[in-house]
Amino acid sequence: MTIKAKRRLYLVGGWIFFVLGILGLFLPILQGVLFLLIALVLLAKAQPRFRLLKRKLRLHYPKYADMMDKAEARAAELAKGQFFRRKKP
Repeated sequence: MTIKAKRRLYLVGGWIFFVLGILGLFLPILQGVLFLLIALVLLAKAQPRFRLLKRKLRLHYPKYADMMDKAEARAAELAKGQFFRRKKP
């Protein structure tokens, strides 16, 4: 997959999760904040403006920055298919 294709995929996925997050703020069924955070992570990979927003959030909320790092690491493992593999002792 080319870099442009990945960037487009991140943009489309990010905006879809953003719309779901906005809807989730008003609908009790959806988790709005969760979808907005997923959108931020996806859009930060494609747009410098969102990378800056993510950096500002890390500075203002350092307690949650560690949680965001762990969530991104788990998502990267899941994307690579290593999340469900057994680790050999």
